[in-house]
Amino acid sequence: MTGAVGPTGSITGRGMTMSDIVARGARQQPDVLAFVDAWSRRTYREIDERVTRLGNALLARGVVPGDRVAVLGRNSTEVVEAWLAVLRIGGIAVPVNFRMVADEIAYVLADCGAVAVLCDEAFSEVLDDARRSAPEVRVVVSLGDDLTGVLAEASAEYRERPVADDDAAYIMYTSGTTGAPKGAVLTHRNLYLHAFCSMATLGVEGDDPVWMSAAPLFHIAGLAGMLPTLITGGTVVIPPSGSFDPAATVATLVDEGVTSCFMVPAQWQAVCALPDLASRDLSRLRRISWGAAPASTTLLRTMIDAFGQAEVCTAFGQTECSPVTTYLRGEDSIRKIGSIGTPMVGVEVRVVDDEMNDVPRGTVGEIVYRSPMVMSGYWNKPAETAEAFRGGWFHSGDLVREDEDGYLYVVDRLKDMIISGGENIYCAEVENALAAHPKIAEVALIGVPDPRWGETPLAVVVARDPDDVPTDAEVEAFAREHLAAYKRPRHVRHVDALPRNPGGKVVKKTLRERFGRVIEA
Repeated sequence: MTGAVGPTGSITGRGMTMSDIVARGARQQPDVLAFVDAWSRRTYREIDERVTRLGNALLARGVVPGDRVAVLGRNSTEVVEAWLAVLRIGGIAVPVNFRMVADEIAYVLADCGAVAVLCDEAFSEVLDDARRSAPEVRVVVSLGDDLTGVLAEASAEYRERPVADDDAAYIMYTSGTTGAPKGAVLTHRNLYLHAFCSMATLGVEGDDPVWMSAAPLFHIAGLAGMLPTLITGGTVVIPPSGSFDPAATVATLVDEGVTSCFMVPAQWQAVCALPDLASRDLSRLRRISWGAAPASTTLLRTMIDAFGQAEVCTAFGQTECSPVTTYLRGEDSIRKIGSIGTPMVGVEVRVVDDEMNDVPRGTVGEIVYRSPMVMSGYWNKPAETAEAFRGGWFHSGDLVREDEDGYLYVVDRLKDMIISGGENIYCAEVENALAAHPKIAEVALIGVPDPRWGETPLAVVVARDPDDVPTDAEVEAFAREHLAAYKRPRHVRHVDALPRNPGGKVVKKTLRERFGRVIEA
């Protein structure tokens, strides 16, 4: 048993961290490949030594346990090593969205009180600008060419430090689609239990699993998703950042023998549209999963047809829940198509009204959670934390309904629901119906002011073929066949692409700013 002696002589337990998982791999299978990216292939032994050296380099620069250390970098093994080094010395890692501008980065650094930043050289200039508004940052370590020298100069001696299960491991900033980002504090226990509960729900993969996520590493899907693979001694493939390249992604799936892959719906749609997909050898791919944004039933049917050998799995949840709360397993992917499935092991859910009363099955309500995987709170935001946990359950902000078999279906985000003439219009339902139109690739619904009804729905449409854009009359005729009159969009606007945040979610705030005032009374 490892641990530290407490003030009364008792042993205070040491939690199992993500960094410990890699150290365990280095002891048990040192020469097995742990991480692959576009520039390197590193074994568990190599990763473990580099993490120890980087952690010692941070200690030598004055970083102490409990300090917040931001990590700003494109997808790479070095970014993961940076997280692990922070955790190894008892610090708190803060992944930062590299697409943000200086003011946004400054907000994150100041909000969490970061004392150090591990940063790609490419972002050194924007970091310099951000630091003017984040004076607590006193240490900067480059993740570029200078890192080799930093590691060479640092000690390779590992010294274990007390880390409790409930200590903060990461501060993950939410996407901020409805306001300023909040830092969700995830503990070591949150993430470790999430990994095991996912494995208990989905099953442990054997045969040297190889996992890949096309999500950016500052997104919770990329961070938490790799843990089951590391626990079972598999290999994590990290694709490069930048514009999503479906052909290059499929080539990586084939070349690395990927067995399980996560992507957001927009990425799966691009992959499924590749003309030569059927000719590629994807026989090792056993599970494909999606999440982070809604997927239409049209896309899901396409995925099921395109990847007949693989289980199609829906993963639903949010950053604050580490992140997955419900799964729809492959055997139900057709029978319950469009559902987000049932709660995974270790998650209790209720569907409630505004007064926290359970609603009858089939009735729309907010899904609330109780689970050891739910965050400890929002960093330095006690009022927002109390509001999120009112009534003793975590409030998701997602509106769902439960069918007679206990399967859940998302109908909208609470803040996105449109109320028109006293009728509730659930955007996801309308979007799903319109997405089946043969000329529509993607669609987002927003509410715009209406002098008679208060609000009325407007559809923002992306055409499948830019040279064959559906007319307003065609959209109206299609909607008339599939939707009740009050749900049908009264207005249509066409765009080349929907605005999305790095997690793949449509940023409806941007659409409201662009189109919300164009409708004349």
